[in-house]
Amino acid sequence: MVQYTQETYLYDPNVLLKLDFHRSPAKFQPFISAANPGESWLRVRPLKDTDYDRGFLQLLSQLTNVGNITRTQFLTRFSQMKASGDYYVTVIEDTRKGEIIGAASLIIERKFIHNCAVRGRLEDVVVNDTYRGKQLGKLIVVTVSLLAEYLGCYKMSLDCKDKLIKFYESLGYVLIPGNSNSMTIRYDEDTPTLKRNSTSAATGAAGDAYQTVVVIMPFKSTFIK
Repeated sequence: MVQYTQETYLYDPNVLLKLDFHRSPAKFQPFISAANPGESWLRVRPLKDTDYDRGFLQLLSQLTNVGNITRTQFLTRFSQMKASGDYYVTVIEDTRKGEIIGAASLIIERKFIHNCAVRGRLEDVVVNDTYRGKQLGKLIVVTVSLLAEYLGCYKMSLDCKDKLIKFYESLGYVLIPGNSNSMTIRYDEDTPTLKRNSTSAATGAAGDAYQTVVVIMPFKSTFIK
């Protein structure tokens, strides 16, 4: 395992120790949290600038196309995210292997509405499928969801495929009646025209690689026991 003399966290790791997992409607059997993830060799923490060598990008490639990112590109983007203060990429590490096996990103949006409130978006949720049965999918999502609440977000949003709606509902997310569509314009396709993708959870349509459904969680009501 590579030993690093100096590493930089994307955000303060002590914040994760302040999260109250009993506030989440998620059912953990047995109970786990970011501070106690269930195995002594598992660690939930912020992304580090040295995670390029721990397979972070390879893990993301299980979710979507990542591209051939150099170490310099990774460090540049890491520095940009850290400087902005609005990116909370959180990972799960298998410390036995020095390998990143789970990740999720909380992105803070600063608004003028609601008295200049902040809103959270959940992005890039992925767990290595060889670690099934350890509740790590629930763990990483609940961690960043509680983190959004701790940071003062008035709501948290995400997009997901229809087959994952039940999973996110079990963690406290809800579909908004009459507003369960997600629309996008993609700029990264090799096509001369803009592509507009619109799907609805009500239709149950399948087959579109970019099919999503907007899921909203109002923290103040959802996480109260």
